Amino acid sequence: MVKGILTNREYQIFKLLIDNKNTKEIATFLGISEKTVRNHISNAMQKLGVKGRASAVIELIRLGELSI
Repeated sequence: MVKGILTNREYQIFKLLIDNKNTKEIATFLGISEKTVRNHISNAMQKLGVKGRASAVIELIRLGELSI
């Protein structure tokens, strides 16, 4: 699924964010800690050059990397 910008895990997390899951729900679903989820989100935002989860989702959609 990776098109090049994010890791598979980062894409997976953003897909769950689009599905309206919160950090705790994502962590439980993926079997990782909430801190790890936040780190993946932070890394993705840094790669995209945006601030905030919503901006990251918008940018990924704009780039054609995610769809709703």
